[in-house]
Amino acid sequence: MYAVIETGGKQYRVQEGDTVFVEKLDVEEGEKLDLSKVLLISKEDDLIVGKPYVENAKVEATVLEQGKAKKIIVFKYKAKKNYKRKQGHRQPYTKIKIEKIVG
Repeated sequence: MYAVIETGGKQYRVQEGDTVFVEKLDVEEGEKLDLSKVLLISKEDDLIVGKPYVENAKVEATVLEQGKAKKIIVFKYKAKKNYKRKQGHRQPYTKIKIEKIVG
């Protein structure tokens, strides 16, 4: 059984027991979380597709960690114009563990 959920403007295919890195959510570590934007649920031979979301469906998850990803370097450069800008960026994330798919 798997589901496709939407959070943070992105879609994720999840199964029970999966650990997923999603865009930062405003919840504390160790808290339970209900994700209600379920786009699709697949059971053994049955496929339920929402329009746009599946009604009465949710994915229960636990927040494991709040953190930041590895630093990436943003470097802008224009040849022969003496222009260069170097900037770093670390994207914040929330690490969640999928406990149960209800629907």
